[in-house]
Amino acid sequence: MPARALAEKRPWLLASLIAGISYWFADHAAVPGLWLIAWKGAGVGLLAAYAIAHHPSRDAHRIALVMALGALGDMLLELAFTVGAVFFLLGHLAAFALYRRYRRTDLGMRDQLPALAILWGTPLLAYGLSHSGAVALYAAGLGLMAASAWNSTFPRDRVALGALLFAASDELIFARMGPLAGNALAQALVWPLYYFGQMLICTGVIATLRARGQFTAE
Repeated sequence: MPARALAEKRPWLLASLIAGISYWFADHAAVPGLWLIAWKGAGVGLLAAYAIAHHPSRDAHRIALVMALGALGDMLLELAFTVGAVFFLLGHLAAFALYRRYRRTDLGMRDQLPALAILWGTPLLAYGLSHSGAVALYAAGLGLMAASAWNSTFPRDRVALGALLFAASDELIFARMGPLAGNALAQALVWPLYYFGQMLICTGVIATLRARGQFTAE
């Protein structure tokens, strides 16, 4: 979609893209702390506004809640890391509840095996990288969210891919606690993987709800 059309039809999405992309540069500049925290939360917070503005159904509000919890988690991580992680975990559980409502009914082994790999592999890898039980517990919620996205009827090339990008971003954070401590590339990739993962999730869910004509607040 051309930038002008995006600005006219999806202003909240355009604002989110501007905030999300520019934050990566701001994070490497001398931006005052509180401004940088607000800037960080704006990218995904504006996705919540986009979801509410562009679809009236309760499920759109549910994905908006997921984005809002993510935005709060983004900001709180900078102030109290554990509290921020709790908000992210709540977001994963809210996303899981939404994806379960849209679970595929024709799941075969080709679907179940990747889902099981995501479900169990995410916390196992997190523990292997961090050697922390608390991190593994959080990652269990992350894996549950990503696996349920894979098994949902939302498009895998958007929603499930976005969930996997989110998981990859978090695994890089865990890796920076251990084997990749101080690695500049790992640090540089964390934000774009996370932000574009969230964007794919949100826009994928909203586009699917619109395509299915689900405009009721059921």
